[in-house]
Amino acid sequence: MSGSAPLGWVAIVRLGLVQTALGAIVVLTTSTINRVMVVELMLPAILPGALVALHYAVQILRPRWGHGADRGGRRTVWIIGGMALLAAGATGAAIATALMAVSTLAGVALAVAAFLLVGIGVGAAGTNLLALLASRVAPGRRAPAATIVWLMMIAGFVVTATVAGHFLDPFSSVRLVTVTAVVSVAAFLVAVAALWGVEARGGDRSPAVAEQQAHNRSDFRAALAAVWAEPEARRFTIFVFVSMLAYSAQDLVLEPFAGAVFAMTPGQSTQLAGVQHGGVLIGMIVVALAGAGIGGVRLGTLRGWTIGGCLASAAALALLAVGGSFGPGWPLVPTVFALGAANGVFAVAAIGSMMALAGAREGGSEGIRMGLWGAGQAIAFALGGFVGTAVVDGVRLVVADPAAAYVTVFALEALLFLLSAGLAARVSRAPASSVDPEPVLTRGGADVRA
Repeated sequence: MSGSAPLGWVAIVRLGLVQTALGAIVVLTTSTINRVMVVELMLPAILPGALVALHYAVQILRPRWGHGADRGGRRTVWIIGGMALLAAGATGAAIATALMAVSTLAGVALAVAAFLLVGIGVGAAGTNLLALLASRVAPGRRAPAATIVWLMMIAGFVVTATVAGHFLDPFSSVRLVTVTAVVSVAAFLVAVAALWGVEARGGDRSPAVAEQQAHNRSDFRAALAAVWAEPEARRFTIFVFVSMLAYSAQDLVLEPFAGAVFAMTPGQSTQLAGVQHGGVLIGMIVVALAGAGIGGVRLGTLRGWTIGGCLASAAALALLAVGGSFGPGWPLVPTVFALGAANGVFAVAAIGSMMALAGAREGGSEGIRMGLWGAGQAIAFALGGFVGTAVVDGVRLVVADPAAAYVTVFALEALLFLLSAGLAARVSRAPASSVDPEPVLTRGGADVRA
């Protein structure tokens, strides 16, 4: 951790507001604009799918943006710059969607540029926000901090979807552009206000950090190669990619599975997705409470919760696979809730572990580390939905029963989560930098393990 004082809870919540602002803009580009293209404009669904994949693909440059902040020693500028690009990209995407009604080709060309801006903005702001948290949050607060930040991002999704949805009716292209622009500007201003004064000035740096930041001015490729040469960083990158691939492969599969195998209506399958997200929130809160301490006792470690979340996710997916073979009599809703809770435990513990591993080494290189792992996550998310649907389509070409196709996807996801648990355990054995240096059970800071 840097020489600056650790962030208090108020400062952590303020950084969570930045994530809220980021989520508020992203939900309009990946959800609302997606729907307008497909439903109102009757364009092929592959178009918004390709644009969303593009915004993930450009985030392979996250390590470069993190390294840029490492070199300068200031992350606030990168976060604000990223938010500005994100706001501009979202507004441009809305304008592009409106333009598609007049000229599809011109609209698509503008949309490509806009979604590239969205991806760059999300990557630059998100990477350096997490790097700032990693460098300034005390080890004992990392699990609650990760939960707070992600819950506030989800709050940004919910509030924006509700408020923007109200003002979008009756729908018109002008309303779409206006609402998106207003939300984008408001979110940018909230982020700027939330960041004001949170990051320590350059004079607060310790001598070790100042020396390392001078070293960070070396070539980006050399800096990236140095991080990749560290066994724990390399193992954790592979863990992030595999686990997030397993996590995201169900995104476009679960609701069609509920309709095809359990005869759920669109409304019922949408409610099922709500049950899953509710489970995610519960899982995140459980890890936060365990990390913050109940009655002065902290339960478990980020490492343990990460491995446990992977194993629980594998078990829930295995139950879904069994349920697909069993049919409509299976208790689908409780199974999906269990999957959401397990995913929530895994996700927030993995994010906390990411913060811990990035902040474990003194020297201000959190940005390039967070960027490396963020790039792995972005690539996994770009591939996950495509791979899941491709497997379903591929199996259905061979087997007539649709249930068999979905069972195959869930079984493969379960195997990936089992592999992820093994990878997380290997990371925990890295001698140079433990993912979570705290004891399994602590009371008043003392190790009380048997």
